[in-house]
Amino acid sequence: MTRVKKGVNALKSRKNILRRTKGFRHGRSTKERQAQEAIFHAGAYAFAHRKDKKGDARKLWNVKISYGAKELGTSYSKLMGGLKKKGVLLDRKILAGFVESNPETFKKVVAMAGKTTIEKTEKKEKALVA
Repeated sequence: MTRVKKGVNALKSRKNILRRTKGFRHGRSTKERQAQEAIFHAGAYAFAHRKDKKGDARKLWNVKISYGAKELGTSYSKLMGGLKKKGVLLDRKILAGFVESNPETFKKVVAMAGKTTIEKTEKKEKALVA
């Protein structure tokens, strides 16, 4: 059987590994073994942090909804409980969007939950303005 040398393939794989670690510090960008380990760790962190990002977004939505609910004289938990009892199937992302871009729509959703008296808050606002 003929002899097969792996020079071309080895150089190609080494070049690909080092290309992926461009910008890493110290030996991780120049040494093949350290670069390979750095790639594995980077992949694990990237996977975990993609999951964390979803949780961070949900926390931000909850804060926005809580802020909007407080402005209308109720709490986050009372609002969400009221929506659940009424069977309103709006998720937190949509509700947070309403708080930011459509406060009137959010006011209607809160009124639908039946846990606040919007009239009282409107009277307070008019009293403050006058």
